[in-house]
Amino acid sequence: MVGGAALDTAGLVVPAGVAAPPRVTATSWLVADLDSGQVLGGCGPHEYGTPASVQKLLLAATMLPKLDPKQRVTVTDADMNIEPGSSAVGLVAGGRYTIETIWLGLLLNSGNEAANALARLGSGTDSAAGVRAMNEQAHHLGALQTHAVTASGLDGKGQFTSAYDLALIARACFAEPTFRRYALTEQTSIPAQPAQRTKGFEIQNENQLIYRYPGALGGKTGFTDLARHTYVGAAERGGRRLVVTLLGAESAPVRGWEQGAALLDWGFTLPRDAAVGRLVEPGELTATPSAAPSVLAAPGAPRPAAASGPARTGSEWLWSVTAVSGATVVALLGGLLWRRRRRMP
Repeated sequence: MVGGAALDTAGLVVPAGVAAPPRVTATSWLVADLDSGQVLGGCGPHEYGTPASVQKLLLAATMLPKLDPKQRVTVTDADMNIEPGSSAVGLVAGGRYTIETIWLGLLLNSGNEAANALARLGSGTDSAAGVRAMNEQAHHLGALQTHAVTASGLDGKGQFTSAYDLALIARACFAEPTFRRYALTEQTSIPAQPAQRTKGFEIQNENQLIYRYPGALGGKTGFTDLARHTYVGAAERGGRRLVVTLLGAESAPVRGWEQGAALLDWGFTLPRDAAVGRLVEPGELTATPSAAPSVLAAPGAPRPAAASGPARTGSEWLWSVTAVSGATVVALLGGLLWRRRRRMP
């Protein structure tokens, strides 16, 4: 299993003898150290889920190194081809923007048209080529349970990820100084486009962690009807940087970012040497074929739901979480009952 045998569970896995993590509504989650790569704990870390807009982090991990943030580019009609009513930052076809502005539109306001533009620009051809590059990057990072169909995270047939994979992707993002700066940007201006007769306007960062959590480093929110709430967030405390990822959460009794914050609080209480696995390094699995996992469930293969059960590291207490049943996974990831869903930030 990628990251260690203890992570091969649909239930809770935490170091022996530590305090119980907070209860959350997420169907799967993981907390890891951004610097050492140690996995501190998780629930169903390798269970398949739907990413929604946290997929934009894979786009960032793929395209940030390829694009000059100061370059001014033109948004095309094809970039504006997004699902009606889905999240958009307000770019206009024919508008001229710096690539940095488009990145901020993507990461602050989850602009789906910004995702299309960046996928196209980063690939040099079109957004479909950008998505192929995203999948190649996921494979390079060791995110073997991730497959992108859309650049934005809008639901697509056969699109999936896992809490473990999201941590790999987030680690790659937070290794980039430019990403860290964007992720902590509270607001920015989208410039007027006189030729298109549109005025300039301000946008704000939708990730409440950066306003309300001391030491926050940023992250990304996501939601679709199919994926429910997804979240990636990171913070620093006492010289230690942790990341939390969660999939399939409900907004009640607390929102996704608040569930992430609670898990970060728990992670910071753990000893620095506490771990149940590790995040693989970029290129590790592709460079060493023998390091590839011996068993990874196919996206449609039924597995036990992430329900009550013993932790896999010696913990003797039980854990209950909301879970996706095997039948739902088949319908969700095999696409048997596929239909498009509305995307929201």
